[in-house]
Amino acid sequence: MTALLIRSIVAVLALMLMALPAKAIRETDSYDGNIFALYAGNGSLVPPAVTLAESQQAGRTSVIVFYLDDSSTSKAFSPAVSELQRLWGNSVDLLPLTTDALQGTTTSDHGDPAYYWHGIVPQVVVIDGDGQLLLDEEGQVPLEQINAAISQATGLPAPQGESMSLSFNELNTEVISR
Repeated sequence: MTALLIRSIVAVLALMLMALPAKAIRETDSYDGNIFALYAGNGSLVPPAVTLAESQQAGRTSVIVFYLDDSSTSKAFSPAVSELQRLWGNSVDLLPLTTDALQGTTTSDHGDPAYYWHGIVPQVVVIDGDGQLLLDEEGQVPLEQINAAISQATGLPAPQGESMSLSFNELNTEVISR
């Protein structure tokens, strides 16, 4: 009788665990994990390969994208960040940075990302190789505006045409430039 009771309990628990759905929703401020892997299909963006100080020391163009994994606006912007990596590749240092560590931080060091952060996500900052600030915008910054600033910083031509978003399921969106 005890063995039957134990088997029944194990069977019920197994059924309950199989029935739990995963819930990732782009339109909420819930934490779903790495937004670039989940919503942009590109988990390679984080952590960045270099720091801002290293990028500036090397005289390279830095593109900082401040975000939060539990922000619906950051989730919606993540495909655009992935498209920046596709368009510019190794021509720039793309630095997607979560702002959790920057909360309440102030600094006068231009090599510290906290210097540029305003407290709103997403925020895009483009700094040329000489340390000149070329773009500092908050919200859903148009890809064309970011590309223009990167083009100015690098001297490389900006992609021509407009960008468009293609949604291929309820979670993933791809931003492409044509």
